[in-house]
Amino acid sequence: MSKKWNMIVDVERCNNCRGCFLAVKDEHTGNDFPGYAAPQPAMGHNWLEIERHERGSYPIMDAHFRPVMCNHCDDAPCMKAAENGAVKKRDDGLVIIDPEKAKGQKQIVDACPYGAISWNEELQLPQAWIFDAHLFDEGWEQTREEQSCAMDVFRSVKVDDSEMQRIVADEGLEVLQPELGTKPRVYYKNMHFFNRCFVSGSVVAQLNGVEECVADAEVIVRKDGSEVARSTTDTFGEFKVDKLVPGSGAYAVEVSGQGGRCSQAFELGDDSVYLGVLQLGS
Repeated sequence: MSKKWNMIVDVERCNNCRGCFLAVKDEHTGNDFPGYAAPQPAMGHNWLEIERHERGSYPIMDAHFRPVMCNHCDDAPCMKAAENGAVKKRDDGLVIIDPEKAKGQKQIVDACPYGAISWNEELQLPQAWIFDAHLFDEGWEQTREEQSCAMDVFRSVKVDDSEMQRIVADEGLEVLQPELGTKPRVYYKNMHFFNRCFVSGSVVAQLNGVEECVADAEVIVRKDGSEVARSTTDTFGEFKVDKLVPGSGAYAVEVSGQGGRCSQAFELGDDSVYLGVLQLGS
């Protein structure tokens, strides 16, 4: 089987420094790469963008960031919408919008369900991130955004499809909107920061006549009587149990530690839940 390019993006590592965003701009703004991409406009096009997602509520919440770009889908809607072979899938898995054949074909922009294709009004041309195919063809093994990232968010992988699926399974990778069936070649690690919820709380107890935070208390989350996850409180008595499915209904938290035990039921809707201060007792 032939080897094909894939990109792995680790959501947990991204801190929104936007070095990758600038690297794409630097590579393509004002630079013409015949056969790959016409110059990117100085304004209005973001071939790589950073999405922000916040979870939880005061005092326990988090924010994470997700770089998004053309997914180089194996079953790409833009290819189906294009006329005269204006969008092609290369043998190495990369999707290229031909900068000559695609002129005037605005339907290519509209066909992308991810909004990853931009319309160049001046050139009357649909454009998207080309996975630095022009550099790979010169022997490069990393994209510009990958080289620029100080946090090692990106990882270009060229393997056959069976090996890639093994990596997907081993690392728990996901793609954007899998229900679309487009078979993207951009995979995301630690996607739970965007598509899962957490339950959190603060644990205290009366110790030697004083109410104190309880560190190292054991926290068990149960659903329908069965354990689904567990954690321990930190130095400040706080805990967070992650990767719960949004809208999954009724749960119970059981906490035990220095000072006693307690339990609390909660309902998980579309967002993460802070249970407040939990008081341990006998």
